[in-house]
Amino acid sequence: MSVKLTQYSKASGCGCKIAPAVLQEILNGCKQTVTFKNLLIGNETKDDAAVYELNDGNCIISTTDFFTPIVDDAFDFGKISACNAISDVYAMGGKPLMAVAILGWPVDKIPAEVAQQVIKGAQEICNKAGIPLAGGHSVDTQEPLFGLAVTGIIRKEHIKKNNSVKENDILYLTKPLGIGILSTALKRGLLNETNYNLLLSHTTTLNAVGETLGALQYVNAMTDVTGFGFAGHLLEMLEGTDLSAIIKKESLPLIESAVNYSKQFVFPDNTTRNYNAQSKFIGGMTDLDFIIYCDPQTSGGLLFSVAAEHEHEMDTFLNLQQQYFAKVGKIVPKKEKEIVFI
Repeated sequence: MSVKLTQYSKASGCGCKIAPAVLQEILNGCKQTVTFKNLLIGNETKDDAAVYELNDGNCIISTTDFFTPIVDDAFDFGKISACNAISDVYAMGGKPLMAVAILGWPVDKIPAEVAQQVIKGAQEICNKAGIPLAGGHSVDTQEPLFGLAVTGIIRKEHIKKNNSVKENDILYLTKPLGIGILSTALKRGLLNETNYNLLLSHTTTLNAVGETLGALQYVNAMTDVTGFGFAGHLLEMLEGTDLSAIIKKESLPLIESAVNYSKQFVFPDNTTRNYNAQSKFIGGMTDLDFIIYCDPQTSGGLLFSVAAEHEHEMDTFLNLQQQYFAKVGKIVPKKEKEIVFI
């Protein structure tokens, strides 16, 4: 039986995230009243994962991420979901230790053997990350969904928060933008095999370099680009600071085919949702720029800031690691807008 998973869900991948404004409404009034001294990072800063300090200087990283299908193939869906979830540990600068699965499945609509393929895809990515898929939980749902809860470890001094950028920092990005556009093209039956393989290549590449970046003192802040898009996650990095980001449009790495689809107005509905939440903080977006800058990514790249005096050192390090990267902008004193595209 051939099953196209994206036809069973309203939104695809990280595009199914609850809108930022709605999420904030949910969390308002849910502020934790009990203090846990060992909880170094909770949900106060919208960071990628929670971090809890142990007694020996090591810290535990805990995160979970799951979503509805971004592709039709079950095995590929499992791979993308696992890669996306594990990324949150790397985005903190940590090392993943193990994962457990979260599976929601419409058992009356899609055969169990298709769900089995999803789990097998996740196992393949976990094996690449060097961690066990050690268990999980499943429920009967109206739409298929899958993801992981991931546990990692990190030394306290290596933790990379998302909002610890400093003035003059250089911004780096390790994957091109446009994943949400390609996934929408797939759902509409427009994506050819070449571009599907491109989509799969980007979304199943582990952000494992994040573990090494965590140990570098001159990396000041780090996150990964997912459902709120490049602009949304950059805004999170700037939140609570007196700083802005200047982004050079020509320096942003873009998937060429995604740009072509954007000109045909092929993009996720949640791109507009992101734009509505973010546009008042952004200057320099013109014409169809928002389709790329606010595109909800799934298993996107790491976005991190590096002290300017170590720029050459970072370039050399990333090249030696054979790590794809682009230098996309700079952190500057506060402007009228938090992000300025030039």
